[in-house]
Amino acid sequence: MRAEYDFSQGKRGALITPKGKTRITIYIDNAVLDEFRARAERAGTGYQTMMNEALKAFMSRSELPITEAVLRQVIREELPEVSRLATRSSSRGKKRRAA
Repeated sequence: MRAEYDFSQGKRGALITPKGKTRITIYIDNAVLDEFRARAERAGTGYQTMMNEALKAFMSRSELPITEAVLRQVIREELPEVSRLATRSSSRGKKRRAA
């Protein structure tokens, strides 16, 4: 084993980059993320994969440009009204208890 290694020519990042995918940072409502994670766990798949499939399904049925408003609409359509209300009421209860 060497006493010192030269990493000046080393490459940073993943060794194998996935083809056709780009890493991004996006803000998603907690309720939306929780619902996708729960559904993905029940289905035995990844929540990001499930979100990607939901977006693809929406794009295939619509010629609308993908804007922030359209993206929010797609995500809300994928969530049942009941789970949104349940999440809101549980988060309000947490706020009341904390006060």
